[in-house]
Amino acid sequence: MLYRLLHVVARPTAMALWRPDVVGADNVPPTGPVILASNHRSFADSVVIPLTAPRQVAFLAKAEYFTGTGLRGSISRQWFTAIGSIPVNRDNSRAAQESLDAALAHLRGGGAFGIYPEGTRSRDGRLYKGRTGVAWLALAAGCPVVPVALTGTDRLQPVGSRLPKLIKFRVEFGVPLDFTGRFDGVPAGQARRQATDQIMAAIQVMSGQRQADTYNQRQPDLPPA
Repeated sequence: MLYRLLHVVARPTAMALWRPDVVGADNVPPTGPVILASNHRSFADSVVIPLTAPRQVAFLAKAEYFTGTGLRGSISRQWFTAIGSIPVNRDNSRAAQESLDAALAHLRGGGAFGIYPEGTRSRDGRLYKGRTGVAWLALAAGCPVVPVALTGTDRLQPVGSRLPKLIKFRVEFGVPLDFTGRFDGVPAGQARRQATDQIMAAIQVMSGQRQADTYNQRQPDLPPA
């Protein structure tokens, strides 16, 4: 119900205000499990993709977004529920595996799941090396991966900014990558690395970002300006 309301009200309003360039939306399968693997430029990315994708896309979100109190906590909880976010606790020792397990359950239920293989936002504009969780999900769920390239969202809501700016941005959904049977006989770790590298290469072609040969490291969030 909340998601339908979001798309009936929030989506047309956002489209009218920001007039984003949305390319390749028909590359997203209309039904069945699918992973949308995107570069990560801004906090706004997890709002931009659900608003521009042709179907509901679930993302992982900090559990704190669902447990706040007062008016702000209520708004946060309703918003992240509406866009289909899956709450996870990022600070316990099993957070990474629990996140993947939650995502896999969503995919096996036929849902679309959004993920940032870089792990965290790029602060310098480069496209960082992908972590192999995206490939683990794709291979375990047996589902396609749609590479997604976001351009301009770093200016839409810069790090530390409380509200988005009225700046045009672009969302491109690429041709789905299907890894079914592609890695038969290949050691699991090697298969995940190769699949992840192919996903990141597809994102890079669309985004035009300079690639970094290192992993991006999570940094403390700055207080909103």
